[in-house]
Order: sequence, then structure tokens, then C-alpha cells
Amino acid sequence: MKITNLTVWQHELELRESYSYAGTTLTHIPTVIVRLRTDAGLEGWGETCPLGTTYQPAHAGGAIAAINEMAGAIVGGSVLPRQLSVRMDSALEGHRYAKAALDIAAWDILGKSAGMPLNQLLGGALSDPVQSYYAIAPLAPDEAVRIALDRVADGYQALQLKIGSSDLEQDCETVRRVWESVPRSVSIAADANRALLVEETLHLSRNLADVPIAIEQPCSTAEEMRSLKGRLHHPLYWDESTTSPSVVLEALGQGYCDGFGMKLTRVGGITPMLGVRDMAVAKGVKLSVDDSWGGDIIAAACAHVGSTVPPKLFRGTWICRPYLSGSYDQNDGIVVENGQITLPDRPGLGICPDANLFGEPVIRMEA
Repeated sequence: MKITNLTVWQHELELRESYSYAGTTLTHIPTVIVRLRTDAGLEGWGETCPLGTTYQPAHAGGAIAAINEMAGAIVGGSVLPRQLSVRMDSALEGHRYAKAALDIAAWDILGKSAGMPLNQLLGGALSDPVQSYYAIAPLAPDEAVRIALDRVADGYQALQLKIGSSDLEQDCETVRRVWESVPRSVSIAADANRALLVEETLHLSRNLADVPIAIEQPCSTAEEMRSLKGRLHHPLYWDESTTSPSVVLEALGQGYCDGFGMKLTRVGGITPMLGVRDMAVAKGVKLSVDDSWGGDIIAAACAHVGSTVPPKLFRGTWICRPYLSGSYDQNDGIVVENGQITLPDRPGLGICPDANLFGEPVIRMEA
């Protein structure tokens, strides 16, 4: 089965309200959407949505430029994900976040060709619905407690508290107050998105030594994260430092972390994410299957892959639908209900985006 058409759009995601993390606030987010068509009459959808221009070394304009650079190696070639991956790598070094959109689209087509929902193609769901979690922006204690209680009432059993504001003591108090306010069955991760120094991370962990949380990506560099090994009172999860499957392999092999906040597009899409999943499961460490941002396409991909993680090791799948206005698929968009995501049961990703929502393509190539 050959790829006969590549179409790419840049689309603005409209947020219900501003989104904040580590001192950055965003009111809208550009996403890049890909559609592949084949000589068998099937089409597949992919997406990559870097969180603005400062979260990671990735941005929407870069994804478009990278896909354009690879277009000649994509159109006319096999749609099978492993073969597509080899062609993309031969055309362009790096840029995993751009390649991820094409990889996701290829898996969507593969599922449709097999007549199977993506989770079945990946070995079968171990949980359906899939547990989600809610991310709470850096806030003063009273406001964070109010939102946490509301979300727990909505059915969420896992919360992520964004920390790394200019007031570390307030962050500590917020985490403590939220933990004291929610049921003990609710898991909590304090996520700094690289905003803390090593000494600040150590201070945070000492101050909250009696509070059973996980600390997620407190520091900016992998070197700083490695230096925290054995020095914290809490489990340490890597997120932004997991830039490739090889980094994950090193972190697992050396015991630098206790779990991961994995982003599907950061490592290159579904194909490499399956390797990350299996390495984490083999070592018995927890992981989430999320992405930086994105609409229904990313949400569906993350939910399908997340469902194949053993529940005991699964931290959840965060999707940004609760923060967005609208959906790509007006009939069967991906939603969170009672803190969980029901898997689509149609073949492939199981969603049908409306291309009319995206405007004029920025790239179009045919064989």
C-alpha cells in the first residue's frame, strides 16, 4: 500500500481560558495536522502540537518545514510505519516531533486496513475506559484546593499540580493543602516543567517529606535530573528530558528515575513509543502516555497506546479536550467523562476529522 497524497494544515487551537506552566501563559496554540491518502483508498490522520515555542526545542513552523523537507521521501512510498520511519530518517536527521505526525497517520491507515481499532492492533487494551488526570496551573493554595476538589468530584483519581512559580514556599503549601483536602485514593504529582534548580528541588522534597507525592521533571537538564538520584524523599519522574528512546533506556538502566511522563510526539510517534512502553513495563516503572498538547487526533493516539499499558504501571493519559473549545470530529470526538476516556471502537484512531475546519493546506503533494 503506497502513499499517494500528503496534505498538511496549520490550525489554531482555541482555549477556553489561558493555560499556564512554569511562568509561561498561553491563550492559543498552533497545531499541525497531517492527512495521508493511499492507493487503496484509505486515509489516515496525524498531528503534532508543540506547546508554543519555549516548552521544548520544537514549534509548529518547524514541524511544517520538516515535513516539507521529507515530503518527497514520503509520497509514493510504503505506508507501513517501520518502512516510513526509515525513509523519513534517510531524508532528515532528528525532528522527531514532526515525524510523529506522519507515523500516527500511518498507524491510523494500518488500523483501517486491518479493520481494527488501533489498540487492538497494538496488542489489545488492558483498560477501557482509560484513566485520565487533570493538570492544575500554579496557584495559591485556596484556589488550587477548590479546583482539585471540583475535579475529584468530576471523577478524576489523579492530579498534576504545576509548580515552579516565583514563590517556592507557596508551591510547597499548595501541594500540602491539596493533598490534605482530597481523598487518599487520589494520586498527586508535582510537576515543575524544568523550572527548579537542584537545590530548590531538594528543598521542596525535604519540606514535603511526609506528603506521598511524585516529583516530575523539576530541573531543566538531564545532568541535573541524574544528580537527584538517591537524594529525594519522593519518586522522581522524568518528562521533558526523555527526548528519545535511547535516553529512556539509559535512565532505566542506571536507575535515574522511578517513572516517566511520556510525550508521544517527543519520541517520534507511536512506533518508538511502543518500545518505550515495553522498556518501562520490563523494568516495572510507571509511565503516562500523553502529549504536549493537541486536539482529537493526538488524544485518540495517546488513549489507544495508553490503554495497552498494564494498569498497575499506568499513570494515565492527559488530553487537553477539557481546556479546548470545539472538536475536530463533531460526532465522535475524544472526551473525558468521569475522569476517564472511552476508547473509540471504529478502525484505526476511530475519529473522522472535518478537514473544512482547518482552512487552506500549507503543504499538498501528490504522487
